[in-house]
Order: sequence, then C-alpha cells, then structure tokens
Amino acid sequence: MTIAPPDAPVLAGAVWREREAAHEERARALTAAHRDRAARGEKHPVEDFLFTYYSYKPAILHRWHPGEAVELADAAADARAGWRWYRAGRAAGALAVDGEAFRAERGALLANIARILRATAGRAPGFGCFGLHEWAMVYRQPEHRHPVALRLGQHATDAVVEAHDLRCTHFDAFRFFTPDAVPRNRELPTRESQPDLEQPGCLHAGMDLYKWAVKLGPLVPGEVLLDAFVLARDIRVLDMRASPYDLADWGYDAVPIETAEGKAAYIRAQRGFAERGQLLRARLIEIAGG
Repeated sequence: MTIAPPDAPVLAGAVWREREAAHEERARALTAAHRDRAARGEKHPVEDFLFTYYSYKPAILHRWHPGEAVELADAAADARAGWRWYRAGRAAGALAVDGEAFRAERGALLANIARILRATAGRAPGFGCFGLHEWAMVYRQPEHRHPVALRLGQHATDAVVEAHDLRCTHFDAFRFFTPDAVPRNRELPTRESQPDLEQPGCLHAGMDLYKWAVKLGPLVPGEVLLDAFVLARDIRVLDMRASPYDLADWGYDAVPIETAEGKAAYIRAQRGFAERGQLLRARLIEIAGG
C-alpha cells in the first residue's frame, strides 16, 4: 500500500463524516422511489431509465468518495479501509483514494473518457434535433420499447418523422433507430466515430456524464457524482416529454416538438442542459486527465 502525497489536503474526521452523511442522505432521497418500485416489482418508463439503461445499482450512488488527493483523518477503523482503491495517508489512521493504482490499472479507459469529453467540450452545441431520436425509434414499427401509447398514434407519428430532418449524432441513441429510420439520419454514428460526432447540445451526451462519472470511480467526489445523476435525471424527463409517448397518466405534460411552440420550448431547455453539462464536463475532464 502506497502513501498519500505530502501535499494532499486533510479532512478532519468530523468534517468528512458530515459530508459522507449528507451525501448518503441526498443519494437515498434520489433513489428512494426507484427502490420502492423495485421492491414492489413495478416499473416507471421515465424514472427507472438511469438504473436500467446504465445498469448501475443505487448502491453506487450511496457510496461517498472524497476524490483523489484528499486525505481522510481517523479513517482506518472505517468500513472504507476494506474498500478497493484506498491507501494509507500520511498520519497514522488516515486514508486516501489510491489514484495512482486506479490510473495504472484503468489508464486506457480514463484516456478514452478524457478523449470523448474533451472533443465534446470543444465542439459547438447543436440545438436542431428536437428530440426526434425517440420518434425514430418507433418509426414504422408497431412494437415499441416502452409499453406506453403513442400520443399521436402510429400514422401521425411516422408523418412527424417524415416531415423533419433527422440529425442525431449520438451512437447510443442512433443504434435504436428502426431500420426505416436509419437512412433518414444525416449521420451514421458508430462507436468508433463517437469522439468525432459527440456535441454538448445532445441530451444523451449530457446524460452520459453520469456514466463517465461512475466509470471514473473513486476519483470522482461524491457530490460531483450526484450532480451528474441529477442532470441525467432532469434530461431524461425532457427526453420523454418530447417523445412520441403519451405520458399524461404518469404526470408528464408533453413538449409537442411537432409544433413551433414545442420546438422553442425544447431548445430553451436543451440550452440550459448544455450549460449545466459543460460545467460538469470540465470537472470530469480535470479528474480523468489527472
């Protein structure tokens, strides 16, 4: 076990335990509804997405890390002493995240994350997609990903797709397009082209900041992880409100992107998410790049 660097700031036991408790309280509040539904065997088409699509259990959000190069005083008797990626601090009984070991083992992953994040951050945001990726996922296809009725019906939904220019740049959205929708898209995104196409106005690129934060593991302070989750949650709500699904019974009013008013509302929200995403993206770039 290596020793924390001499310039690592030290958090007193009372300070970091208070931060840890506040983090866990916030995380439990954010995951409570999902955990309650899971216990009852119920599913929610909007709120469960971040736990099913990304496959990260609530426990990941509940665990607090201070981030890299921060020493926790009087932590040797804490449960985290048995967690992976922790090392001894300078003082007896202190612990710190072992960023050196984490980076040595997962350097290729961190480099890829940093590459995607930097490329996205440096690109001008695009605001003309209007969330049509969700419409393209049901285009000319009677069986849909969500067991929820289409707000306009199948024929009118198909007509909306045909009346618009599809310009999705995100591979993990594009890969769910129906076969008839694929050739209508401006781009043909692939996993390999992700760094070349990802842009900060994309809702899915904003949601993916949560994924990247999880993959950066203990290097990410708990507060940053929860901020990324909240951003992803908020984006998901807009994503589904602007989708072709009728979610009125679930308490969501539609953002009717087939109208001029709906498009304007979508872009306003999209711009706000892009700004929030860029702030988080810059923080994650700093963490991934070391």
